[in-house]
Amino acid sequence: MVSESTAAGAPAEMPVEPSGDALDIPPKPQDPAAELEQLRAEVEQLRADKADHQDKLLRALADAQNVRRRAQQDVERERKFGIERFAKDMLSVADNLGRALAALPGGIDTLDPALRNVIAGVQATERELQSALERHGVTRVEALGKPFNAEFHQAMMEVEDATVPSGTIIQELIPGYLLAGRLLRAAMVAVSKGGSAVRSASNEN
Repeated sequence: MVSESTAAGAPAEMPVEPSGDALDIPPKPQDPAAELEQLRAEVEQLRADKADHQDKLLRALADAQNVRRRAQQDVERERKFGIERFAKDMLSVADNLGRALAALPGGIDTLDPALRNVIAGVQATERELQSALERHGVTRVEALGKPFNAEFHQAMMEVEDATVPSGTIIQELIPGYLLAGRLLRAAMVAVSKGGSAVRSASNEN
């Protein structure tokens, strides 16, 4: 039976040709040489990225180690020299005790027992103060009888004395001190002149 549209003279529907996009056409195979070259390029890029990451990691580890080392040095420096200001203040106390003992007259045994007890107490205090300073790394600079050394001694005067080598410290006016081996205060001294020259030496025990 003929449909009404056909019967009316309208053209029948034409079959639709499928488009190329709808067809499942496999891609054109790639050139094996080009594919190999692409893989090589990718491998080289991965190697470059790996080397860059390793370099950054090593730098980060080195930086962290340097930071840790500096922190340890800061802690050690603070432990050794953190009391420097306090130690300098205590030196004036030690100086005053030393001056008081140096000003004592001779023949202490003949003094009143009560006064002798006071003197003994001052001497004990001076010894205890020196011991406390030493426990915290504060030690006296050796001076008397030593060759003058500008690193540890400050010459306040020269004294003519041909009986000792020139440049020898013959009097300690104010004692010097070291803090953990570093100069805290130079010793103020009198130095001889007139004798044979003496070679300068370090502050050795």
